[in-house]
Amino acid sequence: MRIDLHTHSNISDGTESPAALIRSAQRAGLDAVALTDHDSTAGWAEAAEAASAEGIRFIPGMEVSCQSDTGISVHVLSYLHDPAHAGLLAEIEKSRAARLSRARRMVERLSEDFPISWDLVEDHLADGATVGRPHIADALVALKIVADRSEAFERILTVRSKYWVGHYAPHPALAVELIRSAGGVPVFAHPSAFARGRVIGSAVLNEMIDAGLLGLEIDHRDNPEDARAALRRTAAQHDLLITGSSDYHGAGKPNLLGENVTAPETLDRIIEWAGGHRVR
Repeated sequence: MRIDLHTHSNISDGTESPAALIRSAQRAGLDAVALTDHDSTAGWAEAAEAASAEGIRFIPGMEVSCQSDTGISVHVLSYLHDPAHAGLLAEIEKSRAARLSRARRMVERLSEDFPISWDLVEDHLADGATVGRPHIADALVALKIVADRSEAFERILTVRSKYWVGHYAPHPALAVELIRSAGGVPVFAHPSAFARGRVIGSAVLNEMIDAGLLGLEIDHRDNPEDARAALRRTAAQHDLLITGSSDYHGAGKPNLLGENVTAPETLDRIIEWAGGHRVR
């Protein structure tokens, strides 16, 4: 089986609808795929229906955007949680509201130097989508200010830019705790993605493990090879699952469906441990 447990649709910052993403996964030769949009489960129903039609197994998921006490961005993947769990849902809604406010403020700052407007950013948002910097990047591409999202992030939307605005996100240990309370299986996404910026150290990781972390996403293009070896030792030490994924965003990133995959026995354990939602 070829299993990809980390993908994004246009419900967050991908470029394909949930149904189109499933069709792309089928064409890529995947047997199972998880939809893990940022802070949203709105694409689950559409993806599940498409997966049934395409004969591919669908794993409901979500990527929870988090932040350490020192401001380091951390992402926690949640699989098969209860999407109506009050505690997790409240925290996600709080984050989504903060993301929207932050995006508006960044566009205001950008508009002082570029002919960008909030209306133009909204043109790149699917209904109910979680707003993020990628949508601002898409607007900058449309204005021909940058060639693609990568240039937008490297040149204009970086944390070191004068246009940068921070936003609220839960501590990763709290996210893990809430995911477990919602019956989900929490996996730390791309934990050694140094190219994206600072990464957390062992102290925060231990907090996440103590809160109930169940896995590490090790086989991911943003984890350097030497870091993967260290992550495998950590996984063995704490009996954590090891997953591999593409982090596919359609045309939004160069990542290809199935470029990294997860072992079937790992997916079996995720399904066995989950208590919030079942695989259809």
